Amino acid sequence: MGSHIFGRSTVGTLPVAAQGDGCYIIDKTGKRYFDGSGGAAVSCLGHSDPSVTAAIKEQLDRIAFAHTGFFTSDPAEELADILVEYAPEGIDRVYFVSGGSEAVEAAIKLARQYFLEIGQDRHRVIARRQSYHGNTLGALAAGGNEWRRRQFAPLLVETSHISPCYEYRGREQGESAFEFGQRVANELEAEIERLGPETVLAFIAEPVVGATAGAVPPVEGYFRRIREICDKYGILLILDEVMCGMGRTGTLFACEQEGISPDIVTVAKGLGAGYQPIGAMMCTAKIYDAIAAGSGFFQHGHTYMGHPVATAAAGAVVTAIIERGLLAKVEDRGARLRAELENAFGQHPHVGDIRGRGLFLGMEFVEDRATKAPFDPKRGIAKSLKKHAFEAGLICYPMGGTIDGARGDHVLLAPPFIIEDAQIDEVVGKLDTAMRAVF
Repeated sequence: MGSHIFGRSTVGTLPVAAQGDGCYIIDKTGKRYFDGSGGAAVSCLGHSDPSVTAAIKEQLDRIAFAHTGFFTSDPAEELADILVEYAPEGIDRVYFVSGGSEAVEAAIKLARQYFLEIGQDRHRVIARRQSYHGNTLGALAAGGNEWRRRQFAPLLVETSHISPCYEYRGREQGESAFEFGQRVANELEAEIERLGPETVLAFIAEPVVGATAGAVPPVEGYFRRIREICDKYGILLILDEVMCGMGRTGTLFACEQEGISPDIVTVAKGLGAGYQPIGAMMCTAKIYDAIAAGSGFFQHGHTYMGHPVATAAAGAVVTAIIERGLLAKVEDRGARLRAELENAFGQHPHVGDIRGRGLFLGMEFVEDRATKAPFDPKRGIAKSLKKHAFEAGLICYPMGGTIDGARGDHVLLAPPFIIEDAQIDEVVGKLDTAMRAVF
C-alpha cells in the first residue's frame, strides 16, 4: 500500500528511519547512516541522548500542554533563564516558538510593532542576496534566494537585498579581506539612505550563512561595521542563528565571535537537537520595555509556543552542551574535520573553497578552480552527490544555486557535537567515495 504522506518530493520513496544510535540513523533494513549534517544542522547531540529523552518522559508524566494564554511552566521559565544567562549582552527576553521560520516571523513582526509603540511608522526590512530565513511568507520575503522566492513573489512584502559577505566570490583582486568586508557592509548604509532612514526598521542576516551558501563566515570587522550603521540610523539588527547558533560554530551564539550584540536573535534547530520541535526569538530589554510601556501586548502568537515538553527537552539539550564541555569539543573536532577535508580535497580539481567554523563546514564545487566557474546547473552536481553519499551511508547536505539561486554547488557538513576522531575519518572516506562517483 502506498503512503498517504505529502512529502517534500513526489518522486521516489524514502527508507524508513527505525532507530537512532549516537551519530547514526538506522533504517528498517538495518542499514546504518552516519548523520554528517545533523539532518539540517539539527541533531547536535546525536539520536539517542538519554538525558534528553529522560527529560521529555519526566515532563510528560507531569503535564504535556498548558496554553500560554493561561499558564507559564517551569521548563519554559528555566530554559529562558539559561538562554538569557549565556546570551549576547543586552538580550533579556525569550519568546518561544516551534521552529526557525516562526522565530524569524516573530522577529520581523516584533521589530515592526516596536517602532509603532515608540511612535515611528517604519516598515522596510533590508537583508542580503542569497540568504535564507525561513519558508513562511514574512521570513521568505526577507530571504534573498531567488529560487525559493520566485513562484511566491506576488505574495511577498517588498524587501531590499544587498550583497552578502561572501569572500570567495565577492572579494576583488588587490582588496584585503577587511577592505572587502567594509565595502559590502557599507552597502547597508547606501541602501538605508536610498530608502529613507525613517522607513527602515531592521537589517537581518545570518552570522555564518548556512543552507543557501554552505557555511560562509564573515570576514573580520564586517559585523562590527554593520552594528555601527544600524546604531547610526536607529534600526534594529536581527541576527538569524537558527542554523549556525546553539554551539554549532564553537560558541553558544555564533555572533559572540564577531564581538557584537544584536537587538533580536533567533535560534532553533540545535536548540531542540531534533528531540522536540522548538525555536526562540530573543530580544533586548529595551524592545520588551517599549511594548510593556505601550500596548502591553505583542500582537502575535501560536498555539504551541512555550510548550512544556519542548522546553523541557531544549533545557536538557542546552544544559548538556554547556556542562559536558561540548563547545570546546566542537572547536577541536571542527578543526580536525576541516584539516582532514583540506588534506583529502584541498587540491581536488573541482573543489574551489573549503570554509566554515566549528562543526559547520562547507565545500564549494567548481568546474574550473582557476576561474571559479561553476558547473552547468543541468549537471545536477548537488543532487548527484547527495544520492551517492546516501548510498555510501553518509547523510550530508548538498545544495545547488550557491552563487545566485541558480548557479553553483556546495555541500554542508554539520555532524553531531559528539563525533569522534574515527568517525571524522568515516565522514571524509564516504564523502570521497561519493565524489569519485560524481566527478
